[in-house]
Amino acid sequence: MIRQLRFISWSIIVLFGSALNLAAQEFQTITYYEGDSLKLEMDLFMPDQSTDEARPLLIFVHGGGFSGGNRTAGHSLCRYLAGKGMVAATLTYTLYMRDKSFSCDGILSEKVKAIQIAANQLWLATGYFLREKERFDIDTSKIFIAGSSAGAETALHAAFWDREVMNIYEQKLPESFRYAGLISGAGAIMDLNLIDKETLVPVMLFHGDADPVVPYATAAHHYCPANSSGWLMLFGSKSIYEHMLALDGTVALITHSGGKHEIAGAHFSRDQQPVGDFVEQVIAGDTFQMHIKKTVDK
Repeated sequence: MIRQLRFISWSIIVLFGSALNLAAQEFQTITYYEGDSLKLEMDLFMPDQSTDEARPLLIFVHGGGFSGGNRTAGHSLCRYLAGKGMVAATLTYTLYMRDKSFSCDGILSEKVKAIQIAANQLWLATGYFLREKERFDIDTSKIFIAGSSAGAETALHAAFWDREVMNIYEQKLPESFRYAGLISGAGAIMDLNLIDKETLVPVMLFHGDADPVVPYATAAHHYCPANSSGWLMLFGSKSIYEHMLALDGTVALITHSGGKHEIAGAHFSRDQQPVGDFVEQVIAGDTFQMHIKKTVDK
């Protein structure tokens, strides 16, 4: 009996170890940029299914006020998308505002710089995939970006900023490159004029209409008073949606009525189907303008 119990225990250990090994191989960690004093990594999730066709790619940027958070926040979304046949990656980027304030008492130029650095590093990751498209079987005409909160602000500016003006690294994306689309969770952009007929790409937005941090419509970041050192006007999801309607762009907005800033992860960490549906519709060439309203459970 003792020998049998030992055998059973050893079997459990072996099985548990195998499960851990499988989990460890679920994604691969890759360095997408390395400079003299900077190394940037991402976790890459590949589909299990084999195919003869190149695959769409989504790159996710985590939130955290440019001072915290980490790329594991995107694991759930990337795992979901890989299960649907996409390549998906979640990035580490420079948390420029660490030990600095990104609120009303911060410094405006530093807040802008934080977004600029993060957007540039998203461009670096994009460039990595453009160079390695054959290695990962990526269709470079179907590269999507997504982000939560600070990550959403990163994605929005990466999609719509003039890259020639805002680029800070030697490596540059091809001038003709455009993202296939983007998904923004509780994000905002500093200037609606960045979105015009030439820069327009399909956009999915979701946001709580009671968000006290990143405005749902148009207001100062954190609703700061106008004499604050960190005063920054932002155009949130509702304002972006209305602007894109005027441009006849493809856009979807999910408003979480009564929702606050925690809605930033609502369709990334859970209920990812709307994201998957959006990507599939865009790839299929569908055009749409939709506004869905959900009531937050109290």
